[in-house]
Amino acid sequence: MRAAIVTAPDTTEIQEVPTPSVGSNDVLVRIRACGICGTDTLYIAIGGLPPRHGCMPIGHEPAGEVVEVGRDVSGIAVGDRVVVNPMALADDIIGNGGSAGALADFLLIKDAVRGRSLEVVPHHIPYEVAALNEPMAVALHAVNQVAPRQSDQVLVLGAGPIGLGITIALKSRGVGHVVVADILPSRLEKALKVGADAVINSREDDVTARLIELHGPGESMWPNRSGTDVFLDAAGVPAAVETALAAAKRGATLGVVAVHKEPVSMDFMNIMSNELTIIGSMGYPSEIFEVTKDIVDNWEKYQAIISHTFDLDDLQGALQCVATPGAADKVVITLS
Repeated sequence: MRAAIVTAPDTTEIQEVPTPSVGSNDVLVRIRACGICGTDTLYIAIGGLPPRHGCMPIGHEPAGEVVEVGRDVSGIAVGDRVVVNPMALADDIIGNGGSAGALADFLLIKDAVRGRSLEVVPHHIPYEVAALNEPMAVALHAVNQVAPRQSDQVLVLGAGPIGLGITIALKSRGVGHVVVADILPSRLEKALKVGADAVINSREDDVTARLIELHGPGESMWPNRSGTDVFLDAAGVPAAVETALAAAKRGATLGVVAVHKEPVSMDFMNIMSNELTIIGSMGYPSEIFEVTKDIVDNWEKYQAIISHTFDLDDLQGALQCVATPGAADKVVITLS
């Protein structure tokens, strides 16, 4: 079978590798779609992770069709359409330094348990949409971390795939007013399409002033604060954090889910005097299949997040698309 393997820094190859054998507790999935994540590009840049540096399989956002089921596995049948938890086995994480990646024709789910390592989705859900399950679990965990109330007013900074997923999750749980800020008009259009109540072009507009128009003024010992209750950083640039903290009223919350590649300075007098809460978000401790129902119920909204699909044989074109700033939202590899 074919599999995408990181063979050296900045080098990924499609190689022929043995198709896995299925044990009594395992399930074999024919991969039909797999998203490309920013961490995939990081692994490629550094040549993979130990102990598989230089020979690391990648891909951890899969959806596929069950083609073989071990005799001791229950609740899963051949022909089922499934999404996968790549972190089900802590010592063998799929596509993140483990022995297998999901950018391949087949993926072996070891010690398969429905609801823990994989879950069934209806056949009418397109495979490429089902492949959003893992990154959308990341987005849902970010929302769960800040625990918004329905009465809250929220600003999402960044309208990439995670920011759009956060927007859908916020509206699915009934949050009253969600604003999305980004510098790309095309992404702001998508934010409105998936349910944002308003958008701000942060390249052209004064974000704080616009927030005050939308959310009213906020209580603070400092002037020019907005009534925004929750800020979610899905941008990963210092300006996003700086913008949120400059606009935050007393008691506001800032959630950080984006990966920051450089340190961000903060005015701790502002944080202290306004009693701000800053909370991080990483992965999906419990959300990997919690998000699945919402994807099934609202799959057409989630489909808008996908901007490009590529065949596995055109992996290099897909990676170039991902690496080009502003060129793509979510890129998904499809396999026939």
